[in-house]
Amino acid sequence: MKRRVTGVEPPGLEAGRDEPREPDQTTDARRDAFDPAPFLAGLPHLPGVYRMLGEAGELLYVGKARDLRKRVSSYFQKSDLSPRIQLMVARVRDIQVTVTRSESEALLLENNLIKAQAPRFNILFRDDKSYPYLLLTGHAFPRLAYFRGAPDRRDRVFGPFPNAHAVRESIQILQKVFRLRTCEDTVFAHRARPCLLHQIRRCSGPCVGLVEPAEYVRDVEDAALFLAGKDGEVLARLTAKMERAAGELRFEAAAGYRDQIQALSRVREKQFVESRAARDTDVIAAIVRGGVACVYLMMIRGGRNLGGKAFFPSNAEQVDEGAVLEAFLTQHYAAHGAPAVLVLSAEVEGAAEWLTGQAGRRVLVVGRPIGERRAWLRLAESNAEQSLAAREGQRASQEQRLAALNEALGETGIERIECLDVSHTQGEATVVSCVVYDQGAMQNSEYRRYNVANPTPGDDYYALREALTRRYGKLAAGEGALPDLLLIDGGRGQLNVALDVLGELGLGDLPMLGVAKGEARKPGREQLILPDEAEPLRLPPDHPGLHLIQQVRDEAHRFAITGHRARRAKRRNRSTLEDIEGVGPKRRQRLLATFGGLRGIQSAGVEELAQVEGISRELAERIYRELH
Repeated sequence: MKRRVTGVEPPGLEAGRDEPREPDQTTDARRDAFDPAPFLAGLPHLPGVYRMLGEAGELLYVGKARDLRKRVSSYFQKSDLSPRIQLMVARVRDIQVTVTRSESEALLLENNLIKAQAPRFNILFRDDKSYPYLLLTGHAFPRLAYFRGAPDRRDRVFGPFPNAHAVRESIQILQKVFRLRTCEDTVFAHRARPCLLHQIRRCSGPCVGLVEPAEYVRDVEDAALFLAGKDGEVLARLTAKMERAAGELRFEAAAGYRDQIQALSRVREKQFVESRAARDTDVIAAIVRGGVACVYLMMIRGGRNLGGKAFFPSNAEQVDEGAVLEAFLTQHYAAHGAPAVLVLSAEVEGAAEWLTGQAGRRVLVVGRPIGERRAWLRLAESNAEQSLAAREGQRASQEQRLAALNEALGETGIERIECLDVSHTQGEATVVSCVVYDQGAMQNSEYRRYNVANPTPGDDYYALREALTRRYGKLAAGEGALPDLLLIDGGRGQLNVALDVLGELGLGDLPMLGVAKGEARKPGREQLILPDEAEPLRLPPDHPGLHLIQQVRDEAHRFAITGHRARRAKRRNRSTLEDIEGVGPKRRQRLLATFGGLRGIQSAGVEELAQVEGISRELAERIYRELH
């Protein structure tokens, strides 16, 4: 939907422009403390988004407001601000605002700005993946499938589910109870006999006509009712079918219905949460402890607990649960639709109103649940506590590993580690990976791959030299952060290449370490090659520092081989005709149609090639040379 956002600028900004003041007007102002009084006087009592800028014009914070004047004024008039907010306000040198037509529109704009610019004082949740759904296709014999993305109009989707495991578990349940097909259309259309799933009673065999279309459709409708939380209605229908089949002396069919009823009853017994209300609900619990925040999202669909997911935001130091919840709601539900009911562990002012505006229907937000919803919230809070404890345990383990590595190498400041690895298949599609470990975890967003065209296939030294030059040439120029330790997956030869390249770049004092596979290539027997030591360092297999090196090295290997395989597959799926100058899609299509494929083209002579429409004698000779 197109949206027109009008900007109302404070004094000192040009009308109609959403830009900072002219540099010659603001240089002195930004050096001094920001004077809010004249700025606040010009703010309207309207909804909108405000952006707080620092001395160098950097974005410190983005916020939304129902009333811009009241909200922005509160930062400069209240005396009970948290230390974190006080620090932010002390750094403010300019503020920009954009008026919107509604608070819901302000929510969307705020979320877009936060995702695009990641201000340092905003609580940031990173959840870019779409949630999985369960799909019932619109075929004559509908297929049950795992699904992400935008469905076809003919299909029915159920969810979202918190993770892929929850979807696959539901599929297994539906296979056992309703015996719906899960095979792809290409497989379904070419079956001549039932597959193994039919033999183990997980599919009714519609591909070979072992079930009547009307009966299969009824099973699909029962599955849809079950997914909608109406399993009581499904049980009643199955019971009626069983009794009718028994009355007609169709005992085998009655036994089949009995098995379905028993399977469905067992599923109901396993569910911890069972609600009489079929309204979809998200239960959200936030916990802040020791400067670390955790938000646990538990999804209830059709009265059934589908499981949950833990989120750990950044920039969440010195904040309370309410602020964390508000940040989660605005960022999460701007990208994912809100269900009918939200149960929160703390109240968030105005949440129901802007979530309703965002969803286009009424969204009930419950901040103080009772009864059944209170039991759901306790479960979510328990999961949040466990997730936070596990996170803290992992962090402590990483700190221990890092300390042990520093001690083993005689260093004190190793925190950021980078590792390079080369991957190829007999010189084909060479890829060098670089992974980054920092802040106690692998930093996926900083990973890089370097595709290398080797003049000598299989020359790992050449590939490593090119990747090191490309990466650390930029870092030497100040375009990124240098690591505290550089790991090279390889022996003395690979390490010497790294020493030469970094020495040429003026980074010869960067700590480096070669990681060579030990005896029989067994984990725990790695040899650590130090630049100035003739003998390799061998740490015990249970040494925490060695475990950290293995973790980073294995991740570099995984990242390299994944990129190599993708590049190799792309090259092998590419026709060699595509690399010949002058042979475009149309000429390529005519050649393939004339000679029946690439092998026929390779067997053809120059005269035969020249007879194809659009292929000149000169081009025919070029094609022949390139293919031979």
